Amino acid sequence: MSFPRKTHWTKDVTPELDGKEVILTGWVWDIRDLGNIKFILLRDREGIIQLTVKKGVAPEGVWSLTQSLGREDAIAVKGVVKASKIARAGVEVFPSEIHVVAKSKALPIDIWGSVETDLDTRLKYRSIDLKRPINSLIFRVESEVTRAIRETLYGRGFIEVFTPKIIVTSTEGGAELFTVQYFERAAYLAQSPQLYKEELTASLERVFEIAPAYRAEKHNTNYHLNEFISVDIEEAFANYMDVMDVLEDVIISVYERVNKVFSNELAKYGIEIKIPKKPFRRITYDEALDMLSRRGLKINWGDDVPKNGLELLSEEFNEPFFIIHFPTDLRAFYTKPLDSDPKISESFDLVIGGLEIASGSSRIHIKEQLIEALRKRGLNPENFESHLMVYDYGMPPHAGWGMGLYRLLMVLLKRDNIREVVLYPRDRFRLEP
Repeated sequence: MSFPRKTHWTKDVTPELDGKEVILTGWVWDIRDLGNIKFILLRDREGIIQLTVKKGVAPEGVWSLTQSLGREDAIAVKGVVKASKIARAGVEVFPSEIHVVAKSKALPIDIWGSVETDLDTRLKYRSIDLKRPINSLIFRVESEVTRAIRETLYGRGFIEVFTPKIIVTSTEGGAELFTVQYFERAAYLAQSPQLYKEELTASLERVFEIAPAYRAEKHNTNYHLNEFISVDIEEAFANYMDVMDVLEDVIISVYERVNKVFSNELAKYGIEIKIPKKPFRRITYDEALDMLSRRGLKINWGDDVPKNGLELLSEEFNEPFFIIHFPTDLRAFYTKPLDSDPKISESFDLVIGGLEIASGSSRIHIKEQLIEALRKRGLNPENFESHLMVYDYGMPPHAGWGMGLYRLLMVLLKRDNIREVVLYPRDRFRLEP
């Protein structure tokens, strides 16, 4: 099929292009028929623009074709830009050519907002639901967020790595693993790149990865998934305070970038980006329990802070904050205890908007201590032989964190359900589309 190729996105067509010819491609969002004049709203990934077709002014073939256009038909349009005080964005396009490249049937869900559609139905027809402008915006934001993360980490001397997602043993020591048949043996989908990224600090020093991770946990909440994107870093010759500082820079850069690029578009949906300032507030685990006790929520020492506790603390601070120094037994085996009090660890969680967004710590870098930590948790050091071997050859002190990309997007864009910020979510009950 022959049709003209895009020269401009809708967002690039501004009054400054008055009198210029452009080629746009996209979908028919809506048509307003006023008899001898038709206004066609063309949508592409970046926005919506008005096409104005007047009978007797537009070529006859263009006028005739508009009679058969329907919502969500895919079209290519060549036309002249005219500045306008009436049209959306102060500009409209008068087509000289319209090419229909794909016709659309009636959609099974409403993407225009006239009829409310529940989330399960929207996810069933996800590729159609993604036509909604707010969804297009969400995933444009996601792309910019990952760019900001990468640029911040590259700027701090980190390099990007890619570790295996099919593994032979648990990286976290838990049982929540998806089993896969790997030729003649059983293997597992990785819960995180934890052991690999620790090993890489002995050579590459500062590494990060943005990649899928898998947890076979039978959750059914608005903020858990079984497949998610994890942002992980690990830094040699560093401790938990050092990597908390890196995390602050990452979060601030994300908020600054999204505010700079998308603030006007987000404002249309009532979303305001409040850029946090360094340093983020830091409270100890003990202080968190005391604060929650005063708010009427009693948590036994050694138990994790539940979701409703994080929400209460977020109400108290109304900004991103760290909880530090969790009980050692509450954290993964590789977490380094405090030298002054081994019952407490050099660990932290970052909380934003009532959600744990990231978790990290200093790591144990002495082999004998790591073996002892494995045994204390009922794990067999022999199952970690290839990992422990690295500790014989100059393993540096190191620290790192893992952050849930979707959780960050959820709080950043003020979404109520994490599935809204995932293209094709995978949870306990959803394996398609």
